[in-house]
Amino acid sequence: MSQRLPSHLEIGGLIRLAQTHGGNAMVLSKGERDAGTLLIVTMCRGKDTQLLERMPQMDGTRPFVMTRVQDSENPMEFSEYLDRRKRQDPDIWILEIDIDDPQKLIALLPQ
Repeated sequence: MSQRLPSHLEIGGLIRLAQTHGGNAMVLSKGERDAGTLLIVTMCRGKDTQLLERMPQMDGTRPFVMTRVQDSENPMEFSEYLDRRKRQDPDIWILEIDIDDPQKLIALLPQ
């Protein structure tokens, strides 16, 4: 049996975590129910958008790591990147979280 939590349950938990800390969360792309890859878009009041993805580490953990930051001079580039990822992987989940302190939330994310 896999130790990985099914994606739909992890998404539900992340939504509740964001709400518990005063944020809002919305699923932008619904992927494969049990094993879809999960991307998290965080922002603070619609600004300072960044993308987090799980990155396997040598010690076996899979923490969320920031992989992209929205360019304020070219905000469409960020959206285009997410669209490309959805086309490349139809099983992908994208969760957007708008919260006052994204770094605090990121520190709470499971590894």
